[in-house]
Amino acid sequence: MSALDGSIVIISLPAIFRGIGLDPLAPGNIGYLLWMILGYLLVSAVLVVTLGRLGDMFGRVKMYNVGFVIFSVASVALSFDPFHAAGGAMWLIGWRIVQAVGGSMLTANSAAILTDAFPREQRGMALGINQITALAGQFLGLVAGGLLAEIDWRAVFWVSVPFGILGTVWSIRSLREIGEPRRARIDWGGNLTFALGTGLLLAAITYGIQPYGGAATGWGSPWVLGGIGAGVLLLIGFCVIETRVKAPMFQLSLFRIRAFSAGNLAALLTAIARGGLQFMLIIWLQGIWLPLHGYAYEKTPLWAGIYLLPLTVGFLIAGPVSGYLSDRFGARLFSTSGLALVAGSFLGLLALPVDFSYPAFAALLVISGIGQGMFSAPNTSAIMSSVPDHQRGVASGMRATFQNSGTALSIGVFFSLMIAGLAGSLPQTLTGGLLAHGVPGPVAANVAQLPPVSTLFAAFLGSNPMAHLLGPGVLSGLSPAGAAALTGKEFFPSLISGPFHHGLVIVFTAAAVMALVAGIASVSRGKRYFHTEPDSSGPVQDSSVQDKENG
Repeated sequence: MSALDGSIVIISLPAIFRGIGLDPLAPGNIGYLLWMILGYLLVSAVLVVTLGRLGDMFGRVKMYNVGFVIFSVASVALSFDPFHAAGGAMWLIGWRIVQAVGGSMLTANSAAILTDAFPREQRGMALGINQITALAGQFLGLVAGGLLAEIDWRAVFWVSVPFGILGTVWSIRSLREIGEPRRARIDWGGNLTFALGTGLLLAAITYGIQPYGGAATGWGSPWVLGGIGAGVLLLIGFCVIETRVKAPMFQLSLFRIRAFSAGNLAALLTAIARGGLQFMLIIWLQGIWLPLHGYAYEKTPLWAGIYLLPLTVGFLIAGPVSGYLSDRFGARLFSTSGLALVAGSFLGLLALPVDFSYPAFAALLVISGIGQGMFSAPNTSAIMSSVPDHQRGVASGMRATFQNSGTALSIGVFFSLMIAGLAGSLPQTLTGGLLAHGVPGPVAANVAQLPPVSTLFAAFLGSNPMAHLLGPGVLSGLSPAGAAALTGKEFFPSLISGPFHHGLVIVFTAAAVMALVAGIASVSRGKRYFHTEPDSSGPVQDSSVQDKENG
């Protein structure tokens, strides 16, 4: 449910903004749109390490149970938004952030609880089921959002309430603490510098995709550059603090463990590539392919989720199986092979025309899902088995931070790449299309010079922005046939298909390269590695075990 709530809003944004009476494409409202998408992800990325460390100190099950309570309360509050317009948006953003705090408590401690509960020869399967459930939740959220938005926009938030209440009761009644909490002083300096540094860095990257001055993106903005610089300096300060305090929030020495550092690097790069895939596929389906195939714009969120189901099927098939097999044969073979499939699926998507044949598209989605499932479960098991027992909570938090940060970074990176691709060819294409349908030259030129981010968000939301961009005054002066063509199902998708494909080539090429680099990191993890605690009966020279037989 935590993962599902991270994505369910993405597909439901048109219905949510209609419900609260706010135009998401108005220049002043793009900030609300971004924070509705990214607020949950940013808070999750910032807090999971701290909450994982608190789980090590005070009990992982205790933190998990509190997380369910907070998650449930926020879900109820979200479904009863009493305000409209900007006030309604702020209410939703605020409670989404509270919900993310509860969700972070769940995700930061769940992998550690499972690692405590299962012997090492079964962890791959257990963590595989857990990891694939979370990843499947991200994509099932797209389907659930489309279905529930058809009923009522508030139903998008209602769905979490019964699961949150049942989960709270179940976790309090059923879960028992297995790992032994180790009390320590809270590292306030480390916690604050990490939270502020990560938050500033990710927020600045997020604002980098908004236009600044006459530029298509905001990467030249002093606020964006200052935020990135301040974030980097704070994270450097965090590293300095962690090497000098007695009880650090995070043991940087864990990165000396090759299985831990290589696994997290591969996870970060894969999360960036996977986030780019998710957002680009939504734009492709909602903004272009579905309208060209006769689907009404208000129906495209639902059908986009349905047409993306092959990706989830691939996850569900490969995740538990590869997790089980990795218990016997190690993570390196499955994780690396899975990333090779992911990179191949990106190259296959590049070869498809914009108006593709769905069976070929679905086959590539299944391959990508299988590849991501083959990677995620063994990689998670390898990371969690490589650290000391008392560091499992913070290690789980760090793993989740890399994953959530990758998803947030993917929006800044890939949206910027797509906007750069659109900025080069969209103005000329848009001007020619508008002139051909009778729009006066000055109006066409003015519309064509608007920032391409609005066009990109319109495609992302499954919306035809022509009526919004031209306004009733211009449309009323056109012939009925011209006005109908401009606001119909084919003009906008046909118009942006060429510039979009140009941007898609840049985006998917970058994603394929990231998947291949992640594969190299996965290969470099070495042989199977299990951390074992020293035996209290006598001195132990080496507290780690490598499985040399299975490699």
